[in-house]
Amino acid sequence: MLNFTFQNPTKIHFGEGQIEKITKEIPKDSKVLMVYGGGSIKNNGVYQQVSDALKSHSWQEFSGIDPNPQYDTAMKAVQFIKNKGVDYLLAVGGGSVVDAVKFIAAASLYEGEDPWDILSKGAKVKDALPFGVVLTLPATGSESNNGSVMSKGDDKLFFGSPLTFPKFAVLDPATTLTLSDRQISNGVIDAFVHTMEQYVTYPVNAKIQDRFAEGILHTLIEEGPKALDEKSKNDIDVRANIMWSATMALNNLIGSGVPQDWTTHMIGHELTALHHIDHARTLSIVLPATLKVCREAKREKLIQYGRRIWNLNSANENEIIEQAIAKTEEFFKIMQVPVRLSDVSLGENTIEPVLQKLEQHGFTALGEHQDIDLNVSRKILQTAV
Repeated sequence: MLNFTFQNPTKIHFGEGQIEKITKEIPKDSKVLMVYGGGSIKNNGVYQQVSDALKSHSWQEFSGIDPNPQYDTAMKAVQFIKNKGVDYLLAVGGGSVVDAVKFIAAASLYEGEDPWDILSKGAKVKDALPFGVVLTLPATGSESNNGSVMSKGDDKLFFGSPLTFPKFAVLDPATTLTLSDRQISNGVIDAFVHTMEQYVTYPVNAKIQDRFAEGILHTLIEEGPKALDEKSKNDIDVRANIMWSATMALNNLIGSGVPQDWTTHMIGHELTALHHIDHARTLSIVLPATLKVCREAKREKLIQYGRRIWNLNSANENEIIEQAIAKTEEFFKIMQVPVRLSDVSLGENTIEPVLQKLEQHGFTALGEHQDIDLNVSRKILQTAV
């Protein structure tokens, strides 16, 4: 096991009816800004629950956060905050809203000329507004980590800071019952690939992390299809297990003390930025191709993955690897997501623009061994066609 330091300061309130807990989590004298997306929270009852919980607070709202959060929209919120003297933020929505609020929290107190430097130049976040989360779409794990992905034009970049952990997060699985099948599928796949990026690398005898990761993968494989099935899609226990899986997949726990990959995410981000494909759907396209191209570097963990997750017992290790990747693609298809670029009407002509963006952003040595250069990324994209 590799050396690590683990700390996660986010308090979690999990379960039905927990939204009322924000009443005591946010200081009474705070000037609160509720930040949300397109307004679905007004149709599913979440907005009213949050409003009721904030009735003793001074609060305002900012809506319109984009599905892939955009810098320009976030900066409008920053200006609103400065004009109104807001000092506490509340993200109500999915990962995009939470990611945006992390950036807004940092940008509102940023002393440099251009807050985009936080993402494009790695400018240090020296201060940030406190914020909490009411999660409505389990997927990214952003409700319990300090990372954020933001977009500006055809750039989609990441930042993280110890100051951008949510102070608290409310996870009520009942808020997910009105999600569309597409949102359900995207959430399950996002959590699945987050886990794979930290699990299928190379062994370092980190048994606890491996077993936790395997538990998350098993749960998503078992519960994901149920959430799409008319007979069980309103089962609150199914939604609860998916919600907690997504949080545990990216709260720094299973990634502590183990090598991590993230090649699939870096390539996927460029596909989203260039072609506006749902984030999770870029992951379902790129992951199988990454596993195929990098099968030798990932050999031992792929075999472990095949045996422990898919119960493959062949004496032929190459056969286990092939079947494990095939089973992964099969699961993705069951979850109604694409597994090839051709599934989203893209082909060979998309490869060079993606490689150009990877080079522009400095992503020329990806993977757990930092050996995935642009030539290997090209092979991954060619395999994904």
